[in-house]
Amino acid sequence: MPGTTRSITRILLLTLLVFLLQEGSTSSVHAGAPLADQGNASEPLVIVVNRSNPVDDLTFDELRRIFLGNRSHWPNGRRITLVMREPGEPERKTVLHEICGMNEEQFKNHFVHGLFTGEILVSPKILSSPVGVRKFIFNVPGAIGYLRVGDVDDTVKVVHIDELLPDDKGYKLHVQVPVTN
Repeated sequence: MPGTTRSITRILLLTLLVFLLQEGSTSSVHAGAPLADQGNASEPLVIVVNRSNPVDDLTFDELRRIFLGNRSHWPNGRRITLVMREPGEPERKTVLHEICGMNEEQFKNHFVHGLFTGEILVSPKILSSPVGVRKFIFNVPGAIGYLRVGDVDDTVKVVHIDELLPDDKGYKLHVQVPVTN
């Protein structure tokens, strides 16, 4: 009976996750295709963690493993809590395309499959604003997320990616933002 209860719980959680993810999964970005930049400017997208997190640098491969749910704990043993913006947001599209190599639907399917099989333990926390991301990361020691460089303040810590910061030549993460005249 305990196995049956666990299976039913897993099915209910999976159904809820599919429903929640379907609400915003109409992205037209495809992995491997360049993000459109006509009429757009580029702004660095930074990876941020709680200030108490001992991690200062991640490789791009480590970052990918975290964002795909394949790494669940920091070196100090604390659980990783992934924070993402809502589907359709330019920052999220950049993360999915550049870090995960996926579009919205592929990412959703990856997490649904991983949660169903038990390979992924927790789905990302979805927040609607940069302020929400900052506050969440400030309050959750194991949290990791992303912000436009202009949205960063001293409540979060910017992580080096492959030993690079946004101002360094070769920094890989940039979000396309509309140019306003």
